[in-house]
Amino acid sequence: MKCPFCKKNSDKVIDSRTAGDGHVVRRRRECLGCGRRFTTYERIEDIPVRVVKKDSRRVPFDRKKVLNGVIKACEKRPVSVEAMEKIVDTIEREIHSLFDREVPSKFIGEMVMKELRVLDQVAYVRFASVYRAFRDVNEFYDELKPMLENPRARSGGKMRDK
Repeated sequence: MKCPFCKKNSDKVIDSRTAGDGHVVRRRRECLGCGRRFTTYERIEDIPVRVVKKDSRRVPFDRKKVLNGVIKACEKRPVSVEAMEKIVDTIEREIHSLFDREVPSKFIGEMVMKELRVLDQVAYVRFASVYRAFRDVNEFYDELKPMLENPRARSGGKMRDK
């Protein structure tokens, strides 16, 4: 670490402790050149995840956009805000565990559909109709058919807290 006073590149760490919410390390240093003390802060570099759109554009991941899509799909449904937040939390965790810097928008859309299918059938169909951009009733029916034929597929085999 370069001393801010004499610009020499040799120092020793006198004290280290976490600061803030535990994501920062505060280090008290002493320059071996001039003997003056100074403080540095270290934090993990936060590399923002970018979403790769269908047309190959890259935009920053925006949790609010995902939440707004879920809210719109769940409009006038008996689904709590907490349940919607939980969906977005799950999706965000998956993104950060599976992708380092870029995530395909298709992955996010499929995750939203998977989570909504378990949470609320109507919200799922609403989201799917926009996300998949159905061109006619037959495409819509093809999406609904597995849910209508298999009662366990309707709720994904389990129900979430609404």
